[in-house]
Amino acid sequence: MAKCFSFTATRNSCYRYSFAHSGLKSSTVDLGEGTVMHCWVPKTHKQNKPNLCLIHGIGANAMWQWADFISPLISKFNVYVPDLLFFGDSYTSRPDRSESFQARCVMGLLDAHGVAKTHVVGMSYGGFVGYSMAAQFREKVGRVVLICAGVCMEEKDMDDGLFKVMNINEAAEILFPQRPEKMRQLLKLTFYKPPKSIPSCFFSDFIGVMCTTYLKERNELIEALFKGRKLSDLPKITQPTLIIWGEHDQVFPVELAHRLKRHLGDNAELKILKKVGHAVNMEKPKEMYKPMKAFLTDQLPQSKNENHSNDRKLD
Repeated sequence: MAKCFSFTATRNSCYRYSFAHSGLKSSTVDLGEGTVMHCWVPKTHKQNKPNLCLIHGIGANAMWQWADFISPLISKFNVYVPDLLFFGDSYTSRPDRSESFQARCVMGLLDAHGVAKTHVVGMSYGGFVGYSMAAQFREKVGRVVLICAGVCMEEKDMDDGLFKVMNINEAAEILFPQRPEKMRQLLKLTFYKPPKSIPSCFFSDFIGVMCTTYLKERNELIEALFKGRKLSDLPKITQPTLIIWGEHDQVFPVELAHRLKRHLGDNAELKILKKVGHAVNMEKPKEMYKPMKAFLTDQLPQSKNENHSNDRKLD
């Protein structure tokens, strides 16, 4: 019997085509010890441009979350778009599920491509990873943009009722949906105005293509994110930081944006977007891009030595 048409697989192929024709190429790097990282990298590294690493959040893969931003950003930066471990084509056999390990893997990937210093934009879970990169590799990370990234949350916030879910298991069931009704819950949780009247067959198709692989490992990522988390343990990053948040975010409530601003002090700027939830990249892409672009392009250094350590290319 012929295989049924998959809207999700077709759209994924369209994203690959779009990325490839925007000046990026697909690259896979073996970091050793069972860890392989996939990334979209520049076909040609321009020494007169600064580097920019875009880190996705929980979801399908990097392409689905950054597709609308590649074209305007690639004219200004050498853009690197990695798939985090257990998303897209990145994986590891190692047991570490912390965002600090994810951060080291992304940095290892960038090192393999000769990137000496980069600005970092992290969305949601990707913001946790980006923050950790900035904390661990202060000399290698320039400016930081954190988008709806609840890095200042604490484990006790769950018990205190800050979140819409009651526990980590409930959160994982929604974030990694296995049934159409859970997909609908996810849209209600992440959108200020959730799309309506989407047939269950579309949800089932998306789940089948994007949500069934590495399910155990992805659940462990969520567990590691919350377990033992305390604000007092969170280092203060020293890089200039822009915090962008949706006013009606139900995944990471806006209280966490203000908490993060207080934690970082004058080193951070906070931008709250009106009438938008957690999925700011999908609901308000122009409103998200405008302050991000202004922050990243304001008097950027153009040092060749800082941007790239050598001229080698990796396939």
